Amino acid sequence: MDKNILKQVIADNKREIPKYEVNPRNFVFEDSANYVFVGIRRAGKSYLLYQRIQHLLNEGVSWDEIIYINFEDERLINMTINDLNMILEIHYEMYEKKPILFFDEIQNIEGWEKFARRLADTKYRIYITGSNAKMLSSDIQSTLGGRFLSINVYPYSFKEYLSVNNITIDKESLSATESKAAILRVFNEYFHFGGFPEGARFAVKRDYLTSVYQKIYLGDIATRNRIDNTFALRIMFKKMAESIKQPISYTRIASIISTTGAKISTNTIINYIEYSKDAWLISPIKNIAGKILEKETNPKYYFTDNGILNLFLVDAETSLLENLVAITLLRKYGRDDAVFFYNKDVEVDFYLPDEATAIQVCYDLYNNIDTFERETKALIKLSNFLDCSKLIIITRDEERTIEIQGKTIEIIPIWKWCLECN
Repeated sequence: MDKNILKQVIADNKREIPKYEVNPRNFVFEDSANYVFVGIRRAGKSYLLYQRIQHLLNEGVSWDEIIYINFEDERLINMTINDLNMILEIHYEMYEKKPILFFDEIQNIEGWEKFARRLADTKYRIYITGSNAKMLSSDIQSTLGGRFLSINVYPYSFKEYLSVNNITIDKESLSATESKAAILRVFNEYFHFGGFPEGARFAVKRDYLTSVYQKIYLGDIATRNRIDNTFALRIMFKKMAESIKQPISYTRIASIISTTGAKISTNTIINYIEYSKDAWLISPIKNIAGKILEKETNPKYYFTDNGILNLFLVDAETSLLENLVAITLLRKYGRDDAVFFYNKDVEVDFYLPDEATAIQVCYDLYNNIDTFERETKALIKLSNFLDCSKLIIITRDEERTIEIQGKTIEIIPIWKWCLECN
């Protein structure tokens, strides 16, 4: 690695980062903690770093004490772990103060975790981002030795999306005609085009979403994992999008793809799905009532952002509704077996055992008596044999509270539920 190039990269970042217009996210940094931020590409991880840097500068920390490097900078394409210590050498050649380190997309450097561990051991303050869930694997966590806090970063929540659109939420704005109409207008945009921070600024959002998806699908999944059969990979995502709301097995996905003429094995599908989870494009939710094998092999899959899911679908409304509920729950409670569905004698869309909460998702509840009875009966039946102190039906627009068989069911529109579940 040419030392002069690395010096140029560091110097350029010092000039550019203060210029970024950052919409602060709802995240509180601990001054004494080291962080690893991980999530889907373009979720806003870099902007969390910019947010922290700008805060430190405003608090009186000087650039003499800060280093920021984005390892996706094409000038660093040949950089290896053996070059990482050069970053400190360059800093100490110019300044005397110990730097606070910001490393963006560091997963591009193989073995980065050993360097990060050494820095943490010698009391450097470090902030790291990456787009690969393997950054949080048990092997890497073991190397890091518990010296970093791991934070999952998702695209904007609805409340954050309202904030960047300069809409304030309070009791008055939720009830006044004009302000409520503005909230619903912005929600309709968020519902269909998702919450990628950069995309919130674009008028033509679909083109932006297509470019993000292509980068994830071709770069973070196909290229990184040396997948040659990109046609099968593309068909897999299409079929998974069309199967939102339903459990789907590896074998079923392989069978569907094979009907297109792209023969593919179940083992290959398993690998493709693992790569897609690692890139945070999709997340599984398991059946809490299923046997161990079924839990792992027949989950529901949801896309990390409604905007990307909407690229695949024509009649998308009901799928987008359930996907948004799923991602909102995963954002709040985490990916690690906190959110389930229930399917055994009765079907319930989401169950949160730690919260004793069961949730049904229904686009239009009242125009079909059969739908109303099916959704409410499922919740009542589940609450008779599982701990369910809170029963909810999330709809597109309808709201009220009902009592059935001594049980209270809250019916709430998706936009209001998203605000409450922030």
